[in-house]
Amino acid sequence: MPVVVALLAGLYNTWNGYLQGQWLSHFGHYPNAWVSEPCFLAGFAVFLGGMAVNITSDNSLRRLRTDPSSEYKIPQGGLFEFISCPNYFGEIVEWCGWAIATWSQSGLAFAVFTFANLVPRAISHHRWYNSKFENYPRTRCAVIPCLL
Repeated sequence: MPVVVALLAGLYNTWNGYLQGQWLSHFGHYPNAWVSEPCFLAGFAVFLGGMAVNITSDNSLRRLRTDPSSEYKIPQGGLFEFISCPNYFGEIVEWCGWAIATWSQSGLAFAVFTFANLVPRAISHHRWYNSKFENYPRTRCAVIPCLL
């Protein structure tokens, strides 16, 4: 990974963490019962579901790299059967869950920015897979099952 990309990613995540922390500690006024409200519970469940998809998909990709051969392989299993980038899908779902759970402008902004960043990358990955592998499943979408 280029150093500039790593630095920009670190800057972005630091700034986002600051904004989310500011909202939670200064601007968001949540009653103690917020953690039992349907909005929080639904958002938390969506967040956990997205996290599970993200982690399992990243683990599947890591297992492909343990092979010492330099050949690229088509990811299989889980949501890879339906989309090219389930790890990106999981991350988008995670931060949509965060936005719902916090019901905040900063949470919504992060979900929108995550979507805006990862969808074009997923489309690019999907095109690469299709160009690299003649037998790549044509029914797979890029990032959102049955849609995109």
